[in-house]
Amino acid sequence: MKDKVQEAGRRLLRDVSRPVARWTAAASATAAARGLATIGFAWLVSGALAGFVLPHPGQSPLSHLLIGLAALALLRALLLALSQRLAARASETARRALFGQLLARIEALGPARLAGRSTGDLVTRLTDGVEALDPYWRRYAPAAALAAAQPVAALVVVAPLDWISAAILAASLPLLMAAMILAGVTAQAAADRQWRTLTRLGGQLLDAIQGLTDIALFNAARREAAAVRRAADAYGRETMGVLRLAFLSSLALEFFATVAIALLAISIGFRLMWGQMDFRIGLFVLMAAPEVYAPIRALGAERHARMEALAAAEGLADLIDARAPTAGARKLTVGAPGTIRFEHVGYSRAGFSLHDVDLEIRAGERVAIVGPSGAGKSTLLALLLGFLAPTSGRILVDGVPLAELDLADWRRRIAYLPQRAHVFDADIADNVAMGRPGDIDAALEAAGLAGVIAALPEGRRTRLAENGKGLSGGEIQRLALARAYLGGGAVIVADEPTAHLDAAVEAALLKRLEAFARGRTLVMVAHRPASLGIADRVIALKDGRIVSDAPAREAVS
Repeated sequence: MKDKVQEAGRRLLRDVSRPVARWTAAASATAAARGLATIGFAWLVSGALAGFVLPHPGQSPLSHLLIGLAALALLRALLLALSQRLAARASETARRALFGQLLARIEALGPARLAGRSTGDLVTRLTDGVEALDPYWRRYAPAAALAAAQPVAALVVVAPLDWISAAILAASLPLLMAAMILAGVTAQAAADRQWRTLTRLGGQLLDAIQGLTDIALFNAARREAAAVRRAADAYGRETMGVLRLAFLSSLALEFFATVAIALLAISIGFRLMWGQMDFRIGLFVLMAAPEVYAPIRALGAERHARMEALAAAEGLADLIDARAPTAGARKLTVGAPGTIRFEHVGYSRAGFSLHDVDLEIRAGERVAIVGPSGAGKSTLLALLLGFLAPTSGRILVDGVPLAELDLADWRRRIAYLPQRAHVFDADIADNVAMGRPGDIDAALEAAGLAGVIAALPEGRRTRLAENGKGLSGGEIQRLALARAYLGGGAVIVADEPTAHLDAAVEAALLKRLEAFARGRTLVMVAHRPASLGIADRVIALKDGRIVSDAPAREAVS
């Protein structure tokens, strides 16, 4: 199971990297070019120092060498800046695409299939999870290219000049690679644990913040604070474990590199003393040797960025790979949808089920769905919205199976009113518009909010707090009605929109909803008798079955 999760993370990382392959390749090529310039820089420096210590006739003027050194130093700086810029471009493009893909996936899954995931978990994945991939493209990919190019280039240059030094360098490289791989395998498990702990901590903290009112009411603040503290301490321990492994792996790489350079220096020193080696070549080899190991040591450090990215990708792949209802590409004809028909629809999942639901809702009809908790009312709405797919039977819209329709097009024709609308940390106008064009003033007027908004100092530009703090329940529901009005859907789906309101506020909202529903199809889940007054028919569910289908006047009486 663990291998499958890791493979899913690697697959996601490959898939996301594919569209930005040209930027990553350009950044890697630039990093490799910088490695080659570094070898050239070492050759010129060794020539300048050798000419200064042991001048000989016919050597290049020192001014020429200094000009070459300045040019290569400038080139290395430019290549470094260009590599960083290209890597940043690749990271930004890939993360933006992944974020959009995750949002689209969450929309496709819908609230019914995401009911088992906490809001905090989803937010942590969307924020920290996506951001954790940044170092992979920004640092690891260029470091990998540099580690592949620079040691090979140095060996190719050193081998014709001094094969003994090249043999020492070549023999030591596998030791460094083995130490890096061995440390990486151990550190990957630690990075996976750290990411899981971070996800759990982020979800727990956000859920606690969202539930502060309930926590205070139940006098559970100390208990919740202790739970968050334990999770934070666990994350701290996991982080220190990852850092400990990182430092140990760096120490191992430094140890092998230092031993190899020491052996190389001893060999060169004896051969210089015995007159078996040219001074410039010996100096160049000593200067080039650290450049053979430096990219590998840097790659060893950046491997932790890759491990963190893989751990985050595993968590994101779990969300990307979650099964969503398949959608078609057909669009309804222009105009309001006609008849909606449930043909022997059945659905089963943990604790929720519908059995042989046979129901027809005509265009412009107002239908109330009633029944005890767990009867299948919310499941029926989720099926109608396309968030769940029937396990048997089918749903038809104007004679077209819902499974064949473009769900985005279908949902654009639906105005949705939840039990309690979410209010964002934005002004009133933005909370109503939700990024859509339209007459906001008309929407506020239709929802009965125009007078309330006009009394505010900044009008509709008044900023609202997250979750609507400061607004009454009735005002929040009227805000939801204004959103629905602005969307102008031909089908209204309401999930107990008056469940948390008192009788007077409920009556006012139902009056506005009834006016909005004229000429539209209304499917409303209702618990209170007052809600049935605006319905034409009442459908009663029990244990996932329709037990009654009667005109509203009979149900109310």
